[in-house]
Formats: sequence, C-alpha cells, structure tokens
Amino acid sequence: MNGQCIAAVSGKGGTGKTSLVSSVGAALALAGRRVLCLDCDVGLRNLDLALGLADKALMDFSDVAQGRCPLDSAVVEHPKLSGLFLLTAPARSRGQPVTEAEMTALLAEIRERYDYCLLDAPAGLGTGFHLAVCGADRCIVVTTADATSLRDAQHTVMELHRFPAGSLHLVVNRVRKKMLRQLHATIDDAIDRAGLPLLGVIPEDDTLPLFLNQGLPLLPTGGQGASAAYRNIAKRIQGEKVPLARIK
Repeated sequence: MNGQCIAAVSGKGGTGKTSLVSSVGAALALAGRRVLCLDCDVGLRNLDLALGLADKALMDFSDVAQGRCPLDSAVVEHPKLSGLFLLTAPARSRGQPVTEAEMTALLAEIRERYDYCLLDAPAGLGTGFHLAVCGADRCIVVTTADATSLRDAQHTVMELHRFPAGSLHLVVNRVRKKMLRQLHATIDDAIDRAGLPLLGVIPEDDTLPLFLNQGLPLLPTGGQGASAAYRNIAKRIQGEKVPLARIK
C-alpha cells in the first residue's frame, strides 16, 4: 500500500507548522513508520534546524523534482531517530521554480518509499502554499487560539476546497488556559470558526526549545505537555482513536 502525503498549512506565520511536522514525524518514526519530512519553504527553510539536521542536507527537493539527483541521494536520515528522514527546501531561488506537475510526480515517488510524507508549507496562501498542497492527500490547518490566526485559518480552508470531507483537519497550537479565558474562546469556538474536525490541541510548553536544541524534535516519553500531544496526533493520523484533550 502506498504512503500518505500530509501538508501542514496556515494562513499566517508563527503558528508552529515546523514544530508540528518535525515532532509528529518523530512520533510516527518512533511508532515504527518510515517518515519523510519535506520542507517546502524556499529561501526560509527551518525544518532542518527543528530536526537537528542543519547543514546535513546537500541537495534539496528541487534537485530531485527536476532530475538533478535521485531521491535517495537527497534525503538525510536522522542520526538519533531511525526511520525519520528530511528532504530540505532550496536555500534560495535559482533557475526555474518547481512546477506543480513536478511536485506531484515527486510525491508519487515518495509514496512508494515512505509510509508518511509530512510537508511543511510556507506561511500564507501564495505559490509555495499551492506547491505544498497540490499533490497532498490530506492537509492539517495549524492555528493558534487568537482571533487573527483563527480568521486566517478560515481563509486557508477556503483555498483547500478541492479536498474531500475527512481529508482536512485542524490543530490548535500553543494553547494556554489563561489566554483562552482572556479571549473568551474555547476549543469548540476554534472548531466552529475554521469549520474543520479537530485533530489535536497542543499546549504551550516551555520545555520544547530545550530538547529541540539537542536535535530531538520530540521527547520519547512523558504523559503530558507538547510531546504527549504530538504523539497523540501521530496516533490519530494512523487511525487510532485517542480522546482529545480539552483545555479550557
């Protein structure tokens, strides 16, 4: 059976797409899956830093998509997490940009070799966004609980109208109880505004940067905090039924 390609998208920056891709990718790898994290943010890539693989990747997705090197030569495996791989974005624009047809063909090849490909889309709804979603099977709209982020999530959903019901999901990130009370908002309100089923709620976690700096995008154990939330999202992606945390 072919793998799945899942794009993490948002209408605005700072919602935590890169942390989601790296941490959920790590959780899937820890569950025994073969996972490729694909950075689609040309010129502003950060997924290599989140995975602790800065300067390890010499080739990028454009080199593979445009036939300059094979896929196996461009991906980099994480040294501490078996089964977790990175395919980075170009550090700068050069030559002809990758077309949607080329990206779709690349993802078809990736599906044959990996159980999951998680695409880290650039912020906004421009060319990079459309490149990230053009060949994806599913999309995760990542938002925070503030009003501007929720409005941007609504706009993002409208750009994803080609995806059938059941293939779009919402993740509410960086949730603090105090923030929700101040906004008079609840997670249910976030669901209603975005119009998507909820895939996960990720609490604000001050320990996250500590282990990211060690090149580990996810703590392998721990019953609470962001790591536990990311692991639960990975379980739901695999079809497991895991109760959703309610932070109010």
